[in-house]
Amino acid sequence: MLAKAFSAAVWGVEAYPVEVEVNCTYGLPKVVVVGLPDTAVKESGDRVKTAVENSGFKFPYGRTTINLAPADVKKEGPSFDLPIALCLLAASEQLNSVRMEKCWIVGELALSGEVRPVKGVLAIALAAKKKKKQAILVPSANAKEAAIVQGIAVYAIDNLRQAADFLEKKIELKPVTVDPASVLDEHEGGDLDFSEVKGQEHVKRAVEVAVAGGHNILMIGPPGSGKSMLAKRIPSIFPPLTLDEALETTKIHSVAGLLLAQDAFVRSRPFRAIHHTISDVGLIGGTANPSPGEVSLAHNGVLFLDELPEFKRNALEVLRQPLEDGQVTISRAAGTMTFPAQFMLVAAMNPTPTGAKNGRSTAVETQRYLNKISGPLLDRIDIHVEVPAVKHETLLKHGAGEPSSSIRERVLKARTAQNDRFAGKRKTRCNAQMSSKELKVYAALDADSESLLRMALAELQLSARAYDRILKVSRTIADLAGREHINSEDISEAIQYRTLDRQLWG
Repeated sequence: MLAKAFSAAVWGVEAYPVEVEVNCTYGLPKVVVVGLPDTAVKESGDRVKTAVENSGFKFPYGRTTINLAPADVKKEGPSFDLPIALCLLAASEQLNSVRMEKCWIVGELALSGEVRPVKGVLAIALAAKKKKKQAILVPSANAKEAAIVQGIAVYAIDNLRQAADFLEKKIELKPVTVDPASVLDEHEGGDLDFSEVKGQEHVKRAVEVAVAGGHNILMIGPPGSGKSMLAKRIPSIFPPLTLDEALETTKIHSVAGLLLAQDAFVRSRPFRAIHHTISDVGLIGGTANPSPGEVSLAHNGVLFLDELPEFKRNALEVLRQPLEDGQVTISRAAGTMTFPAQFMLVAAMNPTPTGAKNGRSTAVETQRYLNKISGPLLDRIDIHVEVPAVKHETLLKHGAGEPSSSIRERVLKARTAQNDRFAGKRKTRCNAQMSSKELKVYAALDADSESLLRMALAELQLSARAYDRILKVSRTIADLAGREHINSEDISEAIQYRTLDRQLWG
């Protein structure tokens, strides 16, 4: 007898429907899985057989053929175990399949019949809603994650017997419900605060401008000057995630398998601190079956690269596409896919190979060290700021600095102005993402400002991309001051954040 159920698989960060067909017939006992299955899917036959028998059902004697359609797309992972097992019970007339065909089913089976969590459930739930399915059966550990999606009934399944009894209407399960807005409200800020940073007022100002406009920032200073300390406190002044941003971020972390059962929703902006030994594949994603890399895991958050010149040159160069486009496209033998990668880059480095500005390094060694960062990559970093060593008297001063809450208030005010400005524009959320067309409209200059900028371009020999970056940073500085139009003071401050590329890389 033939039976079918509906499941889903994840490609990139999106899910697509998969039809599971099981046919039981006479012949030598054998289980055959077709439809481009990977090793984990091929092994499902043995897992399902043992789980079915340990759940009190009979495994059909004879030839069992399992087909996963569409047959021309490779299927990965153990998430088809549960729908295959339920289809097998229906095909052997141990289960009525009428209710089963109205929902999507995902889950890995243990040998005992227990249902284990799988990756990408949020993406699958979103796809099920888009396909207008009535319900989705998921492992209990994934239920909260799937229930974030409103408009579809999510049922938490603990084991195979429970799933079969539910579909047979022998038991009733209540749909799991989650209010996404309340989940976001639960988030509290971390313990790190800018009040703990002594001195470095001009660096704090540069960081404030960077966060207010979503600009990339590079901090250059000797060891111990506080670069990492400042970077780790940047999330404390970020605006909270919107619901759409939280869903986007959660979906990526779900596909990567980084969500915990007790915390099925990404409540705060990601902060990914990367070691300089990372490969280009680890950074942008890839492997034989492309999966999200660090730039995608930092989506809607911060990607922190400490000791920037120590990173491999090819790893740094692959950052250019996501920094420019807010997404990364990966092509492998398995196919081509695009991952979102709209993050704020925060980088830190020493001024010389030895760390000190006036250390023992020769001019040639220093230049070789600085040249590890290419001009095109540097152009994509909006703000370059020097972080000097903190004086002893500053460290010994009593009293705290300005708290993160005060800085965050100003950032939120500037971001609110940008939200109003870009309302209705899906691709533009902050000043750093403005297109050339939007720059002409929202970053128009008066005669004095234009004259000052023209003089700076000639003096510093800046590129056309650097020109755009100055305008975007100027727009943010004006927003922080509550000004509708950019003036020469805004341009002057923005130019200061570009001078280091000529001082160091000239």
